[in-house]
Amino acid sequence: MELHADFSQRAAVHTDATDWVASPMPGVARKMLDRIGDEVARATSVVRYAPGSHFSAHTHGGGEEFLVLEGVFQDEHGDYPEGWYVRNPPHTSHTPGSNAGCIILVKLWQFAPSDTHQVRLAAGSVTPVADPARPHVLVQTLHRDARESVRIEAWAANQEIVHAPAGGMELFVLDGAFSESGEHFRRWSWLRLPAGAPLHARTGAAGARLWVKEGHLAQVPQNSPQFAAT
Repeated sequence: MELHADFSQRAAVHTDATDWVASPMPGVARKMLDRIGDEVARATSVVRYAPGSHFSAHTHGGGEEFLVLEGVFQDEHGDYPEGWYVRNPPHTSHTPGSNAGCIILVKLWQFAPSDTHQVRLAAGSVTPVADPARPHVLVQTLHRDARESVRIEAWAANQEIVHAPAGGMELFVLDGAFSESGEHFRRWSWLRLPAGAPLHARTGAAGARLWVKEGHLAQVPQNSPQFAAT
């Protein structure tokens, strides 16, 4: 399966206009944002766990990164309420699920093979810092390395937001809204801009709060499932 698989192109999904698609595990459904592969895939998705649902124990050969959007995600390593950001490097394993139910934004098979950095962080524990290069933007850094930056950004109301991302970027709206290229992005909308594409956005009366990932599209990693040794 391929969905928004050309990373040289802009891509957008408004999850409130798409249907939940059942996964092979009962009670777990997803809305796909981009994907290369079938059940083992380089993928970006919004995943919903019904109360009491669980995946079987498994290993993430290409790593896993997720942000809890709603509810409480759980595995044998801990409980992660709304707002928690987790990075599980390649070849880590767990048994995910949720007793109460949850919704997460998750990215699979998108780590550099050498990335072994584990992160378990409550975004609310990170103090917002003004971005000196962009007026009206506050930043909470969740992860940064030589390849990419992952952060929460708060954009003030009724402002032009201009940015020249290094190596492309993805934005996922947590609250509020903005417009870009004549398209309206509201809660749980997703936008991917390829390397070299600038961001020109404008917020509405409520401003916007977003999960942002930048730099990782400069060179799409070649550890996706279709490149993995069998």
